[in-house]
Amino acid sequence: MSLRSKEPIKVLIVDDSTSARTMLRRIVESDASLTVLGAAGDAFAAARLMKVQLPDVILLDLELPGMDGITFLKRIMQQRPLPVVVCSSLTEFGSEKSLEALEAGAVEVILKPAPTDERSRQEAAIRICDAIHAASQSRRAEAPRPRGSEPRPVGPKLTADEVLPPPNPSRIIPVTDPVICIGASTGGTEALRVVLEMLPPDAPAIAIVQHMPQGFTNAFAKRMNALCAIEVLEASDGVALQQGRAVIAAGDRHLLLRRVGGGYRGSVIEGPYVSRHRPSVDVLFRSAAVQAGANAMGIILTGMGDDGARSMGEMRAAGSLTLAQDEASCVVYGMPREAVEMGSAVQTLPLTKMAAAIMHFARNHKLKVAG
Repeated sequence: MSLRSKEPIKVLIVDDSTSARTMLRRIVESDASLTVLGAAGDAFAAARLMKVQLPDVILLDLELPGMDGITFLKRIMQQRPLPVVVCSSLTEFGSEKSLEALEAGAVEVILKPAPTDERSRQEAAIRICDAIHAASQSRRAEAPRPRGSEPRPVGPKLTADEVLPPPNPSRIIPVTDPVICIGASTGGTEALRVVLEMLPPDAPAIAIVQHMPQGFTNAFAKRMNALCAIEVLEASDGVALQQGRAVIAAGDRHLLLRRVGGGYRGSVIEGPYVSRHRPSVDVLFRSAAVQAGANAMGIILTGMGDDGARSMGEMRAAGSLTLAQDEASCVVYGMPREAVEMGSAVQTLPLTKMAAAIMHFARNHKLKVAG
């Protein structure tokens, strides 16, 4: 292991609120593998700090005096690209600007925390520290740290068993309409756009878990719906998963499949963090293994960590086709790599070939049903 990999990740906090800067500093410094390089109240102060020493990751608020966060982000990407995590308020303005920031080059969006109890504080710390670690591993980082070199933030790491029991191998699952389950994290908003935009209007039903904060998933779904030939919407409890529709898990809620007749509906539930996330890909994939089996296809896209890898193995054991995004097209080759190394993913594919694989699976499934 190199000396570089043992050094803490240097974080620059940029936020105009003194109290927010203090809170974020405390959260960052709660992780021994992170250190605060500096804290700035505006973009100009941040630029002065960066002239002295460059951070590994910038934690950026978008509502700044003088020069707004989007303009500052664009200048960073033009002059000296660095991993940027956007820390935004839960407002309609904040959600739209955060999506614009992702399109401008930010690698992650997190909700500016307002923790009111110990559990909320712990979950906020998990979200923020995990986002910083993911950003430091992204392709935007000049020298990504070796896998496994960074300590993880303190916090629970529960399995899908906390939400629903594992599949019964002897249970017979009837043939139904095909359903596609997709999981993604860091870099996933752009990856999903590529996949969903390439799908025709008759694409099979799709359920998606993208790690995003509460409130931001609805804005993301609306953005995708405007760009795609299929319908894209945020999940609500009981939503029909049907041909020509993609349903995105709501931030801070788990999404599960529930078989109804020859098709599926989505169940939106509360529950603990699973694999350090809510929504969790492991929860969605576990429900697919239990409810859909060979009627389902599982796809795991770019992201840090291992959320989805274990339950994708359950999907494969239940007869599902399982795919992982290849390393070359990932922003962070973490979740797909874990799925491949565990033997959960049958095949790896470039991002641009995922839509064709989805349609091929759907056509073959219909032939199997007809036969």
